Amino acid sequence: MTGSDRPTLDQNTLKEILRAAAGEVGEEPDFLDTPFAECGYDSIVMLETAARIEREFKVSVPEETLAAESTPRSLISAVNNQLIAAG
Repeated sequence: MTGSDRPTLDQNTLKEILRAAAGEVGEEPDFLDTPFAECGYDSIVMLETAARIEREFKVSVPEETLAAESTPRSLISAVNNQLIAAG
């Protein structure tokens, strides 16, 4: 949790969101640092993932963020930084 009562995005939650968007989640041993493209997630899956994150966490995940944050670790960090900033 952040300083407020807002939840944070973690690896397991992101996997659930990706599973809902793509129908499956690869089990790469280095999931957090494997680029989404190498995991087989195309732009449509990533847009759906962003929409689900926006609904669940009430933050904006613009296409520019998706393009810049190419791994699960970097996307989790970007979303959590927004949550912290929103307080």
